[in-house]
Amino acid sequence: MAVIGITGGTGFIGRRVAALLAEEGHEVIIFTRRPGKSARQAITYAHWDPLARTCDIDALSKTEGMIHLAGAGIADKRWTAARKEEIVVSRVAATGFIVSMLRQHAPGCKTLISASASGFYGPDRASSMPFTEDAPPAHDFLGDTCRQWEAAAAAASAFVRTVILRFGIVLGKESGAFPRFAGPLSFGVMPILGSGRQVISWIEAGDLARLIVSSLNNAGMSGIYNAVAPNPVTNRQLMNTIALVKGGIKIPVPVPAFLLKIILGEMSEEVLKSCTMSAQKTLDTGFRYEHPGILSAVKIILGK
Repeated sequence: MAVIGITGGTGFIGRRVAALLAEEGHEVIIFTRRPGKSARQAITYAHWDPLARTCDIDALSKTEGMIHLAGAGIADKRWTAARKEEIVVSRVAATGFIVSMLRQHAPGCKTLISASASGFYGPDRASSMPFTEDAPPAHDFLGDTCRQWEAAAAAASAFVRTVILRFGIVLGKESGAFPRFAGPLSFGVMPILGSGRQVISWIEAGDLARLIVSSLNNAGMSGIYNAVAPNPVTNRQLMNTIALVKGGIKIPVPVPAFLLKIILGEMSEEVLKSCTMSAQKTLDTGFRYEHPGILSAVKIILGK
């Protein structure tokens, strides 16, 4: 089987992707700033540091495919000027670096799978039509960041098959947005953010990992795809579903927009905006979701 490199392979989704690839018989090399030892023979670690522009060339030269997931967490910290710069550099500069390294040092690499995000799109349009992959970027911080990020990845299409996946809100038990949504319900409280009517384009973590691997294996895929489930939900629908699956009495508590703006600053705009993304192009590749609906996803996440 093939040798597949992963940047961001120690993260929430990267670990799942590495495990799936190892199960398929691939040799996986995780590129990280802090290489360690793996408990699985099929998974090894190699050094890379895009800020220092250093990389294990010997390891990189072996790769036949590269999955690029690295980037500072968008929702991990308040968006100060320094944090926004870190978000941009960790995506745009890091992607440019890995593309440059592949071009120079990985002649056997045939495919690059690169992450992007739903932040590419602005709030839903008056037409109420879901965003398809040919929609223009939003004229805001995340829209501009995603545009530059994707342009850096698209440069690889000159020499390898390149797939860019625009991740929706990733729901999984270990990390991602789900613990933040579900946490208060353990105390009988069900926060409703803003109006609660804003649409969330989401994807269950296992489905996202499978889609990434499918993109690697499907030679017919190239270009940009929305990595979202085919059935988006409102914030209120998501919270009601989590409450239903967890059981017990949950008291809805509205969290007004002005309070979110005080707490989160500029990032509150992403929490409050409605963004409906189409999954049709992804479905047309033949990929089939194990959890296309929110109830199924919440049940698997909560082990119900």
